[in-house]
Amino acid sequence: MNVVALIGNLATDVDLREVGEDGKVARFVLAVDRRSQEGGADFVRVAVWAKQAESCARYLAKGRRVAVDGRLRSNAWEDREGKKRQSLEVVANHVKFLSGPGDSSEVPFEPAAAGS
Repeated sequence: MNVVALIGNLATDVDLREVGEDGKVARFVLAVDRRSQEGGADFVRVAVWAKQAESCARYLAKGRRVAVDGRLRSNAWEDREGKKRQSLEVVANHVKFLSGPGDSSEVPFEPAAAGS
């Protein structure tokens, strides 16, 4: 089973791009706090598609708090120098906005049902 649920703050602004005829993808990096004595955060790439991508681009900015549920996707390719490269990202099924402009309060996260 490939299921991911994360809560964190955007570490970057949202980058919205058109792909294909009617497709849109929004990408951002999410900073997720570690719950350990070492502290710090993990930085996770997130991709959001279609109308939800447009909403993310319109209403989110660096620092805003969100909850994401989705699945992991890995990519492998060779760069221009012939070196093998890899990346891992979360493809979001649902992004829930947890803070408004200037609002740092948290709202409980409930993952979206499968297929929504």
